[in-house]
Amino acid sequence: MVGMKALAIRVNELEEQLVICIRCGMCQAVCPLFEQTRKEADVARGKLALLDGLTKNMFENAQGVTERLNRCLLCGSCAANCPSGVNALEIFIRARAILTEFQGLSPLKKAVFRGVLAKPATFDRITGWAGRFQGLFTRKDDNPQGTSCARVISPLLKDRHFLPMVPKPFHNAVPKLNTDPGRSGLKVAFFTGCLVDKIFPGIGFATLEVLDHYGVGVYIPETLGCCGIPALASGDTKTFEALVAHNFEQLRRERVDAIVTACATCTSTVKKLWPTLYRPKASSLTRYLQELSEKTMDINDFLVNRIGLDPEMPVEEGGQVTYHDPCHLKKSLGVTEEPRKLLGASGKTVVEMAGADKCCGMGGSFNLFHYDISSQIGNLKQQAIVDTGCSTVATGCPACMMQISDMLAKNGVEMNVKHPIEIYAEALKQRT
Repeated sequence: MVGMKALAIRVNELEEQLVICIRCGMCQAVCPLFEQTRKEADVARGKLALLDGLTKNMFENAQGVTERLNRCLLCGSCAANCPSGVNALEIFIRARAILTEFQGLSPLKKAVFRGVLAKPATFDRITGWAGRFQGLFTRKDDNPQGTSCARVISPLLKDRHFLPMVPKPFHNAVPKLNTDPGRSGLKVAFFTGCLVDKIFPGIGFATLEVLDHYGVGVYIPETLGCCGIPALASGDTKTFEALVAHNFEQLRRERVDAIVTACATCTSTVKKLWPTLYRPKASSLTRYLQELSEKTMDINDFLVNRIGLDPEMPVEEGGQVTYHDPCHLKKSLGVTEEPRKLLGASGKTVVEMAGADKCCGMGGSFNLFHYDISSQIGNLKQQAIVDTGCSTVATGCPACMMQISDMLAKNGVEMNVKHPIEIYAEALKQRT
């Protein structure tokens, strides 16, 4: 009980934010998890009530609270639609950190996060080995998504149709880059992100091609690491802080006009979570971190609002594309029209799916530990995609691309899954 009292004191640090919740239940209407389970403890209001109970030392089972708190996609739907302005997303992340500090990381998570993820060179080396030898344990599917599945029944992989790591990651092809501004007069730092680097290098190449087309100088540091969201979502602030410190030390070496990413999650993490959840020792670094946050932009946003797109190509016959709004892009950053404009400028006709901004069910580690629910949510999304009759679905988040590819493959749907920047880069090639 002494330990629980100490925990209650720590959680009490969140009380200012907890009391804002008026328990109106608006979050029920938008929570993708609650839609499936109909359990009050799975919705934001229920989780906030659990945390409020911790501050009053009403519970003796911190692990039970942790398990409930981890049953969350961190999609931000509740925060984006809360009439009281409760930032439930930030509250849950902070609470996970407090609970993890109290209970400690599991040996497996400690090994993965602090032994591998926190060390970019080690992470690259291990994932490089995995990319070369994964064929021993997986077999390739015959579908446009390019997914694979396990050769034998696996408790971790289950019946997933996952996108394998590429044999040659993006950082091997482009270990570093530092080009001068061209006709745009602008220079950007390109924050690649783990999924673009190791699973979707084509997105990285397409980004460089489009930036080169517009005469934008590009800076890519040699040793960028993960943005830190996997560790942070698991409450491991030590690994998160180590990655933030490493990355912004790399980024601050070159003066740039913007930091662009092609990953909705990376953009949201760098822009929203780095400046609010990382506390550098030097005040000058705090100021720089805020400046870095203000410069960070999604690639669609950058091209539409800082560069200006080329005149739209003639509408392509049969070129219908539907678009899924990633939660971190629309709900956290308000970027929703820009990807559609990119697709329109590519000669595509965007056919809106029902619930385009509803979560696809990925949620990072949520997909690993709650795959059954993740699949239920994902199947709703794939059905909405199929109902449009399009042959291609686009989205600005590599993690969403993985989830959508899995769901389409499991249902035997022949459909391409693309990032808008890939479609736009291909259109520019055809124009020239």
